[in-house]
Amino acid sequence: MTAAAAGGAHAGAAASAGPAGAGAGSGGPVGGGPAGGFDASAWQARQALIQEQRARAAAPAAWAVRIRPVEAAPIRTATLIAAVLAGLAAALLLGDGMGPGLLVAVLPAIAAAYFAARAAGRKARPWTVVWAVGCVALLVVPALRDSAWPATLAILSAVSLASLALHGVRTWPGVLFSPFGFVDSAVNGVGWAWTGLRSRSGGLSRDRWLPVAKAAAVALGLLVVFGTLFASADAAFADLLGDLTPEVSVGDGPVRILLFVLGAVLALAAARTTAAPLRWDRLRIAPGRARSRLEWALPLVVLNLLFAGFNAVQLAVLFGGYDKVLKSTGHRSYAEYAQQGFWQLLWATLLTLVVIALALRWAPRGGAGDRRFVRAVLGTLCALTLVVVASALRRMDFYVDAYGLTRLRVSVAAMELWLGLVLVLIMAAGVFGARWLPRAVAGSAAAAVLAFGLLSPDGMVAERNVTRFQQDAKIDLAYFQSLSADAAPALDRLPEPQRSCALRGINDELAEAGDVPWYAMSLGEYRARKILRERPLKASYEDCSRLGTFGSRVEP
Repeated sequence: MTAAAAGGAHAGAAASAGPAGAGAGSGGPVGGGPAGGFDASAWQARQALIQEQRARAAAPAAWAVRIRPVEAAPIRTATLIAAVLAGLAAALLLGDGMGPGLLVAVLPAIAAAYFAARAAGRKARPWTVVWAVGCVALLVVPALRDSAWPATLAILSAVSLASLALHGVRTWPGVLFSPFGFVDSAVNGVGWAWTGLRSRSGGLSRDRWLPVAKAAAVALGLLVVFGTLFASADAAFADLLGDLTPEVSVGDGPVRILLFVLGAVLALAAARTTAAPLRWDRLRIAPGRARSRLEWALPLVVLNLLFAGFNAVQLAVLFGGYDKVLKSTGHRSYAEYAQQGFWQLLWATLLTLVVIALALRWAPRGGAGDRRFVRAVLGTLCALTLVVVASALRRMDFYVDAYGLTRLRVSVAAMELWLGLVLVLIMAAGVFGARWLPRAVAGSAAAAVLAFGLLSPDGMVAERNVTRFQQDAKIDLAYFQSLSADAAPALDRLPEPQRSCALRGINDELAEAGDVPWYAMSLGEYRARKILRERPLKASYEDCSRLGTFGSRVEP
């Protein structure tokens, strides 16, 4: 009995060890007394270390914690109403295309963001006002221009400026990453609105919502009854009412519902961003290891010498060396020579900006002398690059004079001009400080997109080519078939049959589109329709075909 009791006690002790015994068996003895028993304190320390490692792996990254927004204030009723109005405006006005309706649909979203900012106690700063005004100005471009590419650029730039206004950023990480904050706000905004609705549903009695519902139903009924009577009584009023009222059919139901959801979610995202923006400015990019003056400056000095030599050759060619250049290079004309070099100079400008950014990262930072040295070297590089920009634009001007203006050529020339402006801003930052540089570069990009859209690139292309036809009777009617309605006023100046053939593509596209409501019709399309209605096309397809109107063409 004594031995059995001792054996039972030993078995109970082993069972009470539990996972400690398993750990010791699997990994060998971790310690113990003289008899090699299990050390419980060492096992507990090991398990605590494992739990800490798992917690670190599951925890968010340090940068995600730094940019995490503050807790958003409860959503206001005015914000909810504005979001619903934004969804309704999107559903009614954007189903037929972009135009003035886009600007109208965005206004409730702006109101939702304003109400959320007031609830959060945020005040508009000067830069915030600049971004907001720029955003609205960019949304005017789709209302003015029929061409899709400047309108798309303007919409994307408007979204970027809206993100800058709502987040209130001022650093490079903030400028670059703030548009991604809308993704987080779109998800959190829906939950934010749902929480606000649930909190209101508990205290929303029948006596509060029923009078509002009755008044809205009576107002809608009066509008339908009297609107129908007045429309049947007067044809002019019926036409006006039909033009102003969006047409909604059963077949458009799914698209309209999708547009409503998108409009409301985007409005909530803007409001949620304003109430609790991600703090992108807390991201810090550590500077690279500072180099010595010789190690840092030698490559840049060599690059400056190369730029100086190239610019000297360009100046020599500019002042009378055309014949020698053509003879030595084997080109038939200077326009052909200019085309060959423009793209290389554009890439050289882009790469120079990359070199400047990297050079600033590893620049020597020993004191005021190093700062002056860095400014002198990089300032020289910027000044020499500006001469390269001027040379590239001069080459493009020669090429356009010889072969005409196209969408691609006007786009890259505008890009080169903006890159030159960025270089000027970098030089100014070296003199006055660089704190304002990220916002200045973002503002210059938005201003360039706005100017590009307001100047109407398709109209510029048509105007330049019409002028060229009047001077030397050279014209490419096939290229005009791809232009938008913005080109119609300039093409209308051509004599017949070139006029009718140049406008053939625009005429067919507008005829295929049919009647378009006012909120989906840009000013460019309205002008083109008026021109074609007052002066219809006269030349036949056969006449235009003989003039090469429908020939294939690849834009160089």
